[in-house]
Parts: sequence; structure tokens; C-alpha cells
Amino acid sequence: MGRYLGSVCKLCRREGAKLVLKGRRCATKCPIDKKSKKPGQHGANMRIKQSEYAVRLREKQKAKRIASLNEAQFYHYFVKASAMKGLSGLNLIKLLAMRLDSVVYLLGMAPSRSAARQFITHGHFHLNDKRTKVPGRIVAVGDKIKIFGKMSQNQNIPAFQGEVSPPVWLAYDKNSQTGNVVAEPLKEQTPYAGINEQFIVELYSK
Repeated sequence: MGRYLGSVCKLCRREGAKLVLKGRRCATKCPIDKKSKKPGQHGANMRIKQSEYAVRLREKQKAKRIASLNEAQFYHYFVKASAMKGLSGLNLIKLLAMRLDSVVYLLGMAPSRSAARQFITHGHFHLNDKRTKVPGRIVAVGDKIKIFGKMSQNQNIPAFQGEVSPPVWLAYDKNSQTGNVVAEPLKEQTPYAGINEQFIVELYSK
């Protein structure tokens, strides 16, 4: 399975939007504020006008890159969302937002999504008092997430410093270092609020 090893800032510049791929660092130092052109040799000469297909593709790419998934993984979530009751696009947003690595990051238990994924795969988290190493696991309302072992002493974790305010559908107890899923998220309460999910549905429906 391939893994992107290049500069994540180039991904933001390619999409022309802040995808917050470096977590807290994106708030203080972001190349997209200084470099308006697309990355690459011909970035400055890219066509401004895009076809309908290109517009839909870019929305899919934004969502995929925010979630740090490859194409096969992202399509798997789309198929799963399509099989659920309700609107496929909103179901997709909900599934992506309720991935364990996304929830860990939003709770402030990791400085970025990539760090959250690494912490989970290294076994530093308990989900409902059971150790888990699956960052793509979908959490449910009522689930409890707790940092396990030596990582609970790491003072670089934003939640320990009181620097993060989780969205309203999540809660963090600083005394017990435990995060809770208190509700299912609305689209505007997720990192995908700026994504047009209908374009993704139309792209995959062709």
C-alpha cells in the first residue's frame, strides 16, 4: 500500500485551501499564505477554468487528503456510506469524521492527524478500556478514548496543556485524560465543513 512521503504543504497548495494536515502548526506557519500558485514547474500556468469533472475530482481529493486515505480506502468508505440509510454524501462525512484517528486529533490527544494515526498503531490508546491499534475504527456515541501507558505522561499533547477545545459532539475530561463521544457530528462540526459532498457522490456515480 502506497504512502505519501512528500511535503503535505504542497497538497494544500494544489487544492488551493488549508487542509490543516500539520495540525496546530498550520495555524502559525502556512506556505499557502505566501505562495498562491500551484506547486510544480507549471503551477503558475495551470488553467483557471475547470471542467465539471475536474471540479468534482478536486472535492474528492480534498476530502481524501484531509482523512489521509488512499483511493481504495476512500472508495471503501463511500461504498459503506451508500449502503447506509440517508444521504450518501452526509453519511460519508460522518464516517470520515468518526474514524478513531480523527476523533483522537479533534480531542487534542495528538498534535496532528498523522500523529494520531501513529500513536494508535503503536498501541497508545484504549477504546472502551480495551487496547486498540486500528486507526480506521469507527467510534460510536458513548465510546470512551483514553491514552495508555507512558504516552499519558507526554506533556507535548495539546489536551494535557488545555490548548484544544473539542467540537460539541466530543468531550474531554482533563482529570482522567479521557475523551468521550457524546453525539453524532453534524457536517459543520467536522473538518469537512467546506467540502461539497454531493460532488463526491456525483463523481463516483458516473
